Amino acid sequence: MPRNLDIGLLRTLIQVADCGSMTAAAGRLHMTQGAISQRIKRLEQLFGGPLLERNQRGAGLTGAGERLLAKARKLVALNDDILSALPAPVPAAAARPAVRLGVPHDLIGTHLPPLLHDYARRHPHVDVTLVPGSSHELRQAYDGGKVDLALIEQPAADDGGERLSLEQPVWVGAAGGQAWARRPLPVCLVSATCVFRQPVDLALDGAGIAARSVTDYAGMEATATTVQADLAVSAWLASTVPSTFDILGPASGLPALPPFAIALHAAPEAAPAVLAMADCIRDMYARRLKN
Repeated sequence: MPRNLDIGLLRTLIQVADCGSMTAAAGRLHMTQGAISQRIKRLEQLFGGPLLERNQRGAGLTGAGERLLAKARKLVALNDDILSALPAPVPAAAARPAVRLGVPHDLIGTHLPPLLHDYARRHPHVDVTLVPGSSHELRQAYDGGKVDLALIEQPAADDGGERLSLEQPVWVGAAGGQAWARRPLPVCLVSATCVFRQPVDLALDGAGIAARSVTDYAGMEATATTVQADLAVSAWLASTVPSTFDILGPASGLPALPPFAIALHAAPEAAPAVLAMADCIRDMYARRLKN
C-alpha cells in the first residue's frame, strides 16, 4: 500500500536545520517549541532513527538527518512549484475566528461558566470549542497543537505556564457519609491520568492507609455520583466542591494533600481571538483572588 510523506513535517526539519535550533524554528513557523519537537519525533518514527542531536549551539542534524534534508528540500520545492502552476483558489467567505480551549474536567462546571459568559459577551463572533481532559492529556494536546491554549492543574512546586491561582486539594465525601472510614479506603478519581493520583497515593502511603480504586476512568459526572452515593471519597480542589458534598478535614484521619497551581499555557504569538481568551482567563482569576 503506498505511503505519503507529510510536507509539513519536512518543512519543519528544513527550518530547524536552517535556524540551528527548535526554539528559533518555532518562532519562524509561529508554533510552540513542543509542537516542533512532536513533528520531529513523528519524522524520526517514520524514518526509524534520530534525525537531530542537541549540541551547545542548539540542534544539529545527524547523518541520517543530513541525507533526508537534501531530499526534503527537493520535495518541498517540487511541491511548491506544482502548486504555483495551479489556478488560484476562489476566495471563500471569511471564516469565523475560532478558539480551542483545553480545560480540566473539574473546572468546566465550576470555574469556567463566568469566563465563557464574559468572553461570549466581548467576542460574539468567535467560535469557542472546549476540549476537556486531565491536565496531563491537555498538556500533550497543547504541545501537539490540538488546542490553542490550556488551563493546567499542576503541583505548586512545578514550573511551566503562567501561574494564575494557588489552590488547595481536599478530600471530598458524601454529606454525612462514612466512605472515608472504610478500609481499604475506596477512592474515585476523575481519570487514570488524574493530576491528583500521585499525591493521593503518596499521602495515603505516608499515612499507612490502604486504598482501592473504585473506577479507572470515571469522568467528572460519574465520580460525583459515586461520591454522592457514599461509595468512595475523591480529591478535588476546594474551590470546585459543591455545597452538597462534605470536605473531609483532619477529623477524618485522611492526610493533607499538597497545594496545586492553576497555570495558563498560551503562546504569545497566537491569533488575536486566542490572546483575547487568555486575557479573559487572566481577568477572571485576578477577580477570584480579590474575592
